[in-house]
Amino acid sequence: MRFLPTRLHGAIDYLWGLALLSTPWLLGFDDVPAATWVAVVFGVGAILYSALTAYELGLLKILPMPMHLILDGIGGIVLAASPWLFGFADRVYLPHLLFGLFSVVACLITRLEPTLVNGRREPA
Repeated sequence: MRFLPTRLHGAIDYLWGLALLSTPWLLGFDDVPAATWVAVVFGVGAILYSALTAYELGLLKILPMPMHLILDGIGGIVLAASPWLFGFADRVYLPHLLFGLFSVVACLITRLEPTLVNGRREPA
């Protein structure tokens, strides 16, 4: 069931990206290079493709919302598995796992089109 409006998803995207990007320093695993790089790359990547998405908070509106959600889902799976894929699970795994699972859930519950306002679609 898709109930999360795309406008709210957009706000979450930017906050999620910034939060993930900052976790190595906020949570103290910046001394684990692979864990740090994964968090930085996925955080920056999420912010960039959010800026390119054709939704209310997108800046260039190039990437269709369904493609954005596919990236969220696949990226979330890879992020959740990254501690084991890249060999740092013995040092840190929970932030990557939780951020990844959050991304997968978000891709499954977000609407594919902008919300109707007063009987009309909001402009993307």
